[in-house]
Amino acid sequence: MSVASTAAYAARRAAQKERVRILYRRALKDTLNWAVHRHLFYEDASNLRERFDANKHVEDLNTIDRLIADGEANYNKWRHPDPYIVPWAPGGSKFTRNPTPPSGIEIVYNYGREDND
Repeated sequence: MSVASTAAYAARRAAQKERVRILYRRALKDTLNWAVHRHLFYEDASNLRERFDANKHVEDLNTIDRLIADGEANYNKWRHPDPYIVPWAPGGSKFTRNPTPPSGIEIVYNYGREDND
């Protein structure tokens, strides 16, 4: 292998590892949306890890790309339709419930106790 092909191989392999890591994390977080109790989540997370570990030793780059594409398609097919969102995060039920007042509006905290000079 030449230096250019070795660098291209390493770059493609690094990109694949990143895609697999992102896919695994998204699938693991989505598993929390489907599992009602923690003991169910642990079982589903273990099954998910076994599915990823089954293809851990594949070396062919085209086969890895196909497996990643199949995994992403499967994830998109089975993604939860109403995922849990932390209430104070963007999209949550409490996000910007009490927004900061616009500039130019003064808030008087000592109402009724003003100095009568």
